[in-house]
Amino acid sequence: MTDERSAGAGLSPAAPTFIQSRDNAFLKDLRRLAHDSGAYRRQGRIWLEGDHLCRAALERGVRPAIGVYAESYGAAALEQWAGFAARNIVLADALWSDVSGLESPARMGFVVQAPEACGLDTGAPTVVLDRLQDAGNVGSILRSASAFGFRQIAALKGTAALWSPKVLRAGMGAHFALRLVEGLAIEDIDALEIPLLATSSHGGDLLHRARLPWPCGWIMGHEGQGVSDALQQRARHLIRIAQPGGEESLNVGAAAAICLHASAALVDGPSDATGPAIA
Repeated sequence: MTDERSAGAGLSPAAPTFIQSRDNAFLKDLRRLAHDSGAYRRQGRIWLEGDHLCRAALERGVRPAIGVYAESYGAAALEQWAGFAARNIVLADALWSDVSGLESPARMGFVVQAPEACGLDTGAPTVVLDRLQDAGNVGSILRSASAFGFRQIAALKGTAALWSPKVLRAGMGAHFALRLVEGLAIEDIDALEIPLLATSSHGGDLLHRARLPWPCGWIMGHEGQGVSDALQQRARHLIRIAQPGGEESLNVGAAAAICLHASAALVDGPSDATGPAIA
């Protein structure tokens, strides 16, 4: 993101810079971060809007580069947050709607450095995302992964950008508890040393009867096409979820939550599953 003198470079947290012009270079970059799903890759920074995301980042040791606040946020509220950021900027209220991606704007946020690209942890419990398009689904799966003890997300090329604003909002802070690896080719998944399980709506063992391995990797497929043939061939087993109500398929976010919870439940206590063990 562009750091100009007009944006308050070098000022202490006690002296936030006030911006009231739509032509300000910092504001233009911030708008891109807030609304362009790929801007974080070009700028190397991420926009976290709202106190929930900001608090989640702080709890994981993330130090914000810049705190950004609406003019109407109030001096007392600003003082509560200002000490966490290296710099602080206040936007005129008329400009905040240009930045906010929320129906009810939160009036504060952090700009943080994007994490450095990392490789796969070959032994970590992992969720593999196979070309998932919907940001809400991706964020929901990240939340489930974090909640149920999975530590890594492996996103194949074609999957929604993991650090995009919409995925961040849907993830509700889960990003900071996970190792996120994106832009992978199918062949990169071969490096994982854990058994892979692929979801299927038409075949495979029923989830509630399977004895699931741990650690493992769950493959969640494209919303319309499902898991690709190439990844199904790499899976140790295909798993389907019983649907006695007769629906053809589940939303991938819902399916992921069910499958990941099943793995967590088996780790937490002895299994009463009656099906064959999946080694």
